[in-house]
Amino acid sequence: MRFKLTRLVRYVLSSIATFFVLASAVVAGPPLICHPFDIGNAKSLPWISHDWNLTGAENYDTHDLSGDTLAILNASQVPLIHMETLRRATLYARKDPVAAKQLLLQLVTRAKSAEASSNPDAFALFDAAYLTAAYKQWLGEKGENPANGLDGLPWIKHAMQLRPNDPQLAFAAALITLRGPESDHREYAQLATAGAKHDALLKRNLATHFLGAESQTMSEMILKSNETKVARQ
Repeated sequence: MRFKLTRLVRYVLSSIATFFVLASAVVAGPPLICHPFDIGNAKSLPWISHDWNLTGAENYDTHDLSGDTLAILNASQVPLIHMETLRRATLYARKDPVAAKQLLLQLVTRAKSAEASSNPDAFALFDAAYLTAAYKQWLGEKGENPANGLDGLPWIKHAMQLRPNDPQLAFAAALITLRGPESDHREYAQLATAGAKHDALLKRNLATHFLGAESQTMSEMILKSNETKVARQ
């Protein structure tokens, strides 16, 4: 009996250790912010840093943030370009609360218009969902975060319904749903990794490391989150 209890304790401790190792890997930093996405030579917001964050030497006028961001988003049908543009926009928005609020309002209005349309634009829904999630990760749940009180999950689900076979969009959805819902996240992660076989840009992004060469790849991040959830059961 004592031997069985010892084995049980070891098993429980091992499971707990596995969970915390996996969980710490997933939450090493805000996943929508702390990793730049590879968009090749495509146009996005001005960026002079070789890292994920601003250097402090930027002279970008955030008064133009809303107009510049929307112009880039409206001109592109490539989800990764939207992801990187909204990531940069969020970093700039933290420096300018007025610009932050204006940009989110524009994207939310655009998304609500799409919802009311008989032919909704998936990217309008996606952009609002992604910026909402990015703001919550970077600007925080408290204080003057214009995304407080918003739930972008219905928008990302609707966008995926409109573009069910878009692996780049699925990659973004997998990052947004890292903390759940579990079934949605698993579906998006599997779609993204499977679709990368036929999408060179996505394949490159999934192979990049989240925070330096010693960290997990983006593919491992979205897939291991499933392992973490299994370990918790």
